[in-house]
Amino acid sequence: GALTRRPSRRLYPHKLDGAGEAHLVAIACGPAPEGQQRWTLLLLADRLVALHVVDRISNQTVGRTLKTTHSNRG
Repeated sequence: GALTRRPSRRLYPHKLDGAGEAHLVAIACGPAPEGQQRWTLLLLADRLVALHVVDRISNQTVGRTLKTTHSNRG
């Protein structure tokens, strides 16, 4: 028992489902907001909340989600 770790019982629900990830990628691939040269993670998080995709989301979660998606923004 001392050599193996016990599996965690905590559940970590995802903030974004498939539709939320699609919204995020579509926003990130679109034009930047007025007065900005490009999207920042904080701007993307604020836009998702403004569009009522999620109640709240951190910019780290947005960055982690964009990193795991296979989108090509170029």
